[in-house]
Order: sequence, then structure tokens, then C-alpha cells
Amino acid sequence: MIGTVRGLALRAAGSPRPEAVDSARAIAGLGFADDRHAQTESPRQLLLVDAAAYEDFSLPPHALRENLLVDFDTAALASGTVLQIGGEVQLRLMFQCEACGQLDALRPGLARSIGARRGMLARVLSGGLVRCADHVRDLGVLRPAWPDDWRERVRRVLDAVPPDSVIEYRHLARLAGIQSSYCRAFPRLIASLGAGYAAKAVSAQSPSPLPRWQGEGLFDCA
Repeated sequence: MIGTVRGLALRAAGSPRPEAVDSARAIAGLGFADDRHAQTESPRQLLLVDAAAYEDFSLPPHALRENLLVDFDTAALASGTVLQIGGEVQLRLMFQCEACGQLDALRPGLARSIGARRGMLARVLSGGLVRCADHVRDLGVLRPAWPDDWRERVRRVLDAVPPDSVIEYRHLARLAGIQSSYCRAFPRLIASLGAGYAAKAVSAQSPSPLPRWQGEGLFDCA
């Protein structure tokens, strides 16, 4: 056992902030029921944050918009680690959540100072009910790691595009776990990866007749 769940929160679609709950239903391959980030083909289904970050940076409740507040250092855990929450739920840790500029709206310079303590993103492997005070066990690195660098994640997704298929930029962003605003950078980034990548991703307006891949099975095999 490495720690416990100190708090739980859900953010409904259209809600400006998360709301604290006593328990949450984790659904395998989806996330928390009734949470806006519950998406099948997403590496960002849940966010785990160390409660100590709130104390060290004097943050108001839910400022980091976590789903699970825990009492251990999430930054010390490796991507690919599987955590068991209580007796049923298992989570696959994916990568560190980027400390984006939105944090600076809370306090200038917060994004830079908080760094890797922003939290760890995860997918749900096994579902069940998660409750406050549930024990958390580290089952070890049981799944392939995903990189923290968003550019390497884009490459990872492109490598998985089936032959004779393409992926639209918006789906590439979602599968790589980045905001859709990054789509503007895709043409230059993809060109830098080499000729083999150039035809794998297209805009939504592309006339390409090839089937559009939306990431089916990506996280099952990678």
C-alpha cells in the first residue's frame, strides 16, 4: 500500500468547476461516470493529484481540477504503473499532466513553480466504486509507458495508424492527450518527423478518400 484516497471530485459537462463527492463509479475504458473527461479513446480519463501540493502552494480546493486527491507523490510514479484503488478498481498511469498557462490565472508563475506536481493522468482498466479513504496499492509497471512530451505522444499515435488509413488532426490531438489548439502545430511537427509520416494525418476538410481512423484499440495494445 502506498497511500489512500483523500478526496474525490466530478466535473459534469458544462460545469465551471469540479464538485466534491464521497464516491465515484469508475467504468473500465471510460473514466468516472458523469465526469466530462469520461471518453473511451482518451489517455486523460482521470487526474490524480498529491494533496501535499495544495498545502505547499496554498491553493484553494479543486484548483488543480483533480478527480482523485491522494496522499502520495504522483510525480514519483512511472508511466505504465497500475494502481489498485480499494478492492476492485485498477488504473493505468499514462503521463504527467502538463502545467499549462491556465494555472497562472490563479497566481502568476504558478505553472512554472508547480512543475511535475500538477498531477498524473490515468485510464481505468477495471471498474468499480471508488470511495474516500480507499487504500491505494502499487501493482508495478504492468503496461507500456507513454511519454510526457506531447510531441512524442503524437508520434506514438501516428505510428499506430493502420496502413491505408489516415487520422484527422482533431482525433490525433485527443488520442495524444493535448488540446485541440495544438492542431495548428501539426503540419510543421509532422513534416519534421520524416516523409513516412506526411500522409498519415489530415485536416477535417481533406479530400483524402482513405478511411479515417479514430484510435480504436490504441490503448489496448500500446
